[in-house]
Amino acid sequence: MKLILTLLLLFFSNILICNAQFISADDRLHLGAGALVSGVSYTVYSATKNKKKAFWYSLGASALAGIAKEAIDLGQNERFDTGEIVATTAGGLFMSTTLSLFIGNKKKAVALVN
Repeated sequence: MKLILTLLLLFFSNILICNAQFISADDRLHLGAGALVSGVSYTVYSATKNKKKAFWYSLGASALAGIAKEAIDLGQNERFDTGEIVATTAGGLFMSTTLSLFIGNKKKAVALVN
């Protein structure tokens, strides 16, 4: 019991003291942009009917969008932020995985035999 209470105390004191889990507003925008790009590019599924190809194309499109945005930032004398690329790709991964789970799963009709 003492061990459990000690672990809980350490866990909750760490949450109250530490601010390492802060996500900036710009990273949230990158996450949303990656999800949007991935969602739009997942339409390749309607042409190919191949879920793996659609997943990888949409994930690659979101990663490419993040890299392109950071390349534009470099041209404007801003710093190259790999965290923003990761955020954009994570948004794409979230959307690609979600769409891959729910699109293309048609249940077969069950015929009732008399």
